[in-house]
Amino acid sequence: MGMYKYLKKTYKSPEYKELMKQRIISWNKQPVMVKLEKPSKIDRARTLGYKAKQGIIVVRARIRKGTQKRETPSGGRKPLKAGKTKHTPVMNLQHITERRVARKYPNLEVLNSYYVGESGRHIWHEVILVDPEHPCIKSDKELKTIIKQKRRVFRGLTSAGKRSRGLGKGKGHE
Repeated sequence: MGMYKYLKKTYKSPEYKELMKQRIISWNKQPVMVKLEKPSKIDRARTLGYKAKQGIIVVRARIRKGTQKRETPSGGRKPLKAGKTKHTPVMNLQHITERRVARKYPNLEVLNSYYVGESGRHIWHEVILVDPEHPCIKSDKELKTIIKQKRRVFRGLTSAGKRSRGLGKGKGHE
């Protein structure tokens, strides 16, 4: 077995699950978006295009689970008709997280993202960002195509974006 297969095995172990509980407690006290030096799941990041080189940044972002809160409308109406509950977002939460990170870092392009953990209220994703102006990225053959795609996360070109658009399932996508 390769190294990444052993890593996937450790994610299922009870020791790792205890470690994740401790991490989530500490992540709750941190800001919503935290820039990381290296990804916490290196095997998942590598499969999505991460490379340990200059110009590639990893950000851990937090998003609230479930439906988003709505403002209470002014004027009298029944609580049931106030429209505060049961407003599910059109996009999946991972795609919403990617978009928020892209707004926070406007000079970087979102390459991809992956699930890291969750608590009762929040979900954490790690988003891989690429600096299209960096010389190391411009000289990389595989990442050159990312440079040409401007604001790809807002057009739904990441894997989470394609999933929320309903692509990749059905006839012709075996």
